[in-house]
Amino acid sequence: MTARAPTSALPTHMVANQPPPLVDVNLFETDPGLTEALRREGAGWAEAEASAFGAVLGREETIALGEAANRFPPQLKSFDRYGRRLDEVEYHPAYHALMALGLGAGIHALPWTAARPGAHVAHAALEYMLTQVEAGVCCPITMTYAGVPALRQAPALEGLVPLVLGRGYDGRAVPVAAKGSATIGMAMTEKQGGSDVRANTTRAVLLEGDSYALTGHKWFCSAPMSDAFLTLAQTGAGLTCFLVPRWRPDGTRNGILLQRLKDKLGNRSNASAEIEYDRAWAQRIGEEGRGIAAIMEMVRHTRLDAAVVSAGMMRQGVVQAAHHAAHRSAFGRLLIDQPAMRAVLADLALEAEAALALVMRVARAFDGADEAERAFARIGSALAKFWVTKRLPGHAYEALECLGGNGYVEEAPMARLYREAPVNAIWEGSGNVNALDVLRALGREPGALTAWRGEAQAARGALPAFDRFFDGLDAALADLAGAEATARRLVEDMALALQASLLLRHAPAPIGEAFVAARIGGGMRGCYGALPAGLALDPIIARARVA
Repeated sequence: MTARAPTSALPTHMVANQPPPLVDVNLFETDPGLTEALRREGAGWAEAEASAFGAVLGREETIALGEAANRFPPQLKSFDRYGRRLDEVEYHPAYHALMALGLGAGIHALPWTAARPGAHVAHAALEYMLTQVEAGVCCPITMTYAGVPALRQAPALEGLVPLVLGRGYDGRAVPVAAKGSATIGMAMTEKQGGSDVRANTTRAVLLEGDSYALTGHKWFCSAPMSDAFLTLAQTGAGLTCFLVPRWRPDGTRNGILLQRLKDKLGNRSNASAEIEYDRAWAQRIGEEGRGIAAIMEMVRHTRLDAAVVSAGMMRQGVVQAAHHAAHRSAFGRLLIDQPAMRAVLADLALEAEAALALVMRVARAFDGADEAERAFARIGSALAKFWVTKRLPGHAYEALECLGGNGYVEEAPMARLYREAPVNAIWEGSGNVNALDVLRALGREPGALTAWRGEAQAARGALPAFDRFFDGLDAALADLAGAEATARRLVEDMALALQASLLLRHAPAPIGEAFVAARIGGGMRGCYGALPAGLALDPIIARARVA
């Protein structure tokens, strides 16, 4: 007779040496760099609001919303069951819940409604935390925030501004007059031009007053369920800026045909579409032929946010890596106690600290009341957009590797973070576009170089290595002839100088000293974790730990 297997299972499924879930933490209270920057850059008055928002974002159920919004991406609904065109996008309820959370917190509205210094800093802090839960919803929230300066250039659109600034969310596909709030999208690029929007072929025909009919194809339309879109089209006077609502004034659907949704590498929860304008009704913003100038106010603000959310993703990456290393043992020791892993974690933490310090300082400049601060905002936003977004993909990969195979599976947040990482370097002007914008600002605006120099040189005398680096760079900036070929190198060094200056002046001493040793004067190597010997790593890693 064959022996029967015992009914009690052997203990082969013991789960050990795995970290606990990183949930139910306050994303604000556990981030010393953020709390310090909020106070330092003039938004200490928003600390209670930021803490409350950080607590909500860190809840297990909120984190689950971010996961669900990506697991169930938006779907295009071109027609209803009877064959009538819908041109709508259907989102998972988790996406709507996160949009309501972000807009309810006033991320989009604070800079325009708080009416006090530091409002852009408060905005940046809230968005920096939201992106750690889900980056996709930050795109429509950013465009809604950044659309306000453009809308205010058109007196006929002043009635829309209070709806855009409303702390509410209504995702229904109905005319904006039936809503208590509104969101703004963007459709600028075309397939033949991309960043070269002057090559756009969409045509605008005058109807009456400031009203036009637009016909043409847009290669990327971000957040196609927004209530209205800022867009560019050609008139007889040249490229002109317009606002295209989803519904005409008579309550009928506007001629915006959603041709397909982009199947993107990342940013999966947020829809991006190719659209066709079929005599779409639009209102002009600014003067005919001055479309670039009219829309650049929006672009400058979206570039700030691209850097902010990239800094937020760096924070999420290093926190996940440090949390895993603090609870995972290998070869007889916790990973976080092993010298090679400590060097990697410290280097990732340095990058995240430097990114945060830079974006929060630039955010303060957006609130500046004098010309010096406005000049710093113009050049600082392009510098931060270029450098912070460029550093994120490698940072996300290295943080993912700290988790080993656990980081490479979709159940962990790192795979989603890694896919998301490249997008902000591409949108709102690629690396070359932003680097060349910095050169143009240096050549055309004398105040831009003065603003950069004033902020960067404030740390002179702190470390000889920094002084040598700054002096050499400052000399190179005196002659920009032929600089286009080396624009990336120059802009990289300018951003590094700002980051080093901020950390030397405001961060704990081990962080500023380690950043200079690791990044400046030949210290930067090809991978994270290749730090010089002798640095004090404990206080650096401690700031990336969430207990």
